Amino acid sequence: MSSQLAAAVRGIPDFPKPGILFFDIAPILGNPALFRECIDIFAARHKDTGIGKIAAVDARGFIFGGALADRLGVGFVPIRKKGKLPFKTYDESYDLEYGSATLSVHQDAFHAGEKVVILDDLLATGGTAAAAARLVERSGGKVAEVDFLIELKELHGREKLHGYKVFAALAL
Repeated sequence: MSSQLAAAVRGIPDFPKPGILFFDIAPILGNPALFRECIDIFAARHKDTGIGKIAAVDARGFIFGGALADRLGVGFVPIRKKGKLPFKTYDESYDLEYGSATLSVHQDAFHAGEKVVILDDLLATGGTAAAAARLVERSGGKVAEVDFLIELKELHGREKLHGYKVFAALAL
């Protein structure tokens, strides 16, 4: 992995509220070589592993998830904020570092036992990823791995993902 990838992540203090440091990935997304490097990293982990779907979390996870699913030739499943999916859903509520939220997935998103990689841009406290994993399992899928571009190590988000294989391309 290039040092350019880590250097391209910029911290924005006090966003979305005072005391929160937001990690902006827009410079990575705007640079085709860096974006391709991200997808290359994830694709190398999952090529020829029998993954059936990439499930990505609303909204920045979608950017990487769609590209990765296309690269691997597998299906893509959006895990959305509650109220955004039109069909029957399963819902999971969880706490964030600055509030609470609910995620949803279509009830028919996965085949029974289908291997699924969950992908998001950032692992902070782990609540979002843990809710996504519960949704995949409720829908019949089997979580093969939970992947992130960035992990904020000091927030110990992996603790909420105990029992799952977790990968982060960058640790900040």
